[in-house]
This record gives sequence, C-alpha cells and structure tokens, in this order.
Amino acid sequence: VQLQASGGGLVQAGDSLSLSCLFSGRAGSRYNMGWFRQAPGKEREFVTTISAAGTVTYYADSVRGRFTISRDNAKNMVYLQMTSLKPEDTAVYYCAADADHAFLYDGSYHRAAYEYWGRGTQVTVSS
Repeated sequence: VQLQASGGGLVQAGDSLSLSCLFSGRAGSRYNMGWFRQAPGKEREFVTTISAAGTVTYYADSVRGRFTISRDNAKNMVYLQMTSLKPEDTAVYYCAADADHAFLYDGSYHRAAYEYWGRGTQVTVSS
C-alpha cells in the first residue's frame, strides 16, 4: 500500500484546512486508515482513524469536534477536514494504513497498529 498525503499549508488561527490522502491498490479499501501528526521536538501522535467501511471513527480529545475524518473507497481517498485551527495544531500530518484490521479496536489509537505510512504534509497555524 502506498499513501500520499497532500493539502497542507499555512493558515491563521481559526481557519479551516482540508487534507487528502490517496492510497494505492483496491486492498486499501479493506484497511483502517488513520491520521497522525508530529510537531517539532515531539513524538508522533494519534489524531483520528476511520474503519475500512467508513462507519466508525475515533478522535483524539484535542481535535474532537474540530476535525472530521472521512473516506471515499471508490476514489481510494481519505480526508481530514480541520476547522477552528489552533497554533498547537501545527505539525507534519501523516496518513497511515492498518492492513491487518478492517474494524477499529483499542490498538487503533497507536502508531504500532499501522504498517504503511505516507510522507507527511506540513500544516502551520499562525496566531
């Protein structure tokens, strides 16, 4: 599975931004897909994830209510809609695929669950 994230940029606090992740191969539609982020000097952290069918989602407390994950398996795409952005949302955002699971579970919050990673896209939120 190959993943390619795009859509990052520089925005102001309070703005919205949408990220996209294109995944290769039909098998990707059977995988849980997640978004993680990594700020300078910090560990990569969980942001959100979505089940293979797109029916179940998990969010980190820090983004719940502001970010929305969705997917379109017909287009091999996963999306992250971000609203009310804050300076602390500044990070490199990565999409990832969990090829072993189609349903979310406790492990879906953790990096180790995801075998495939795309190159990140930078999101910078100015105050």
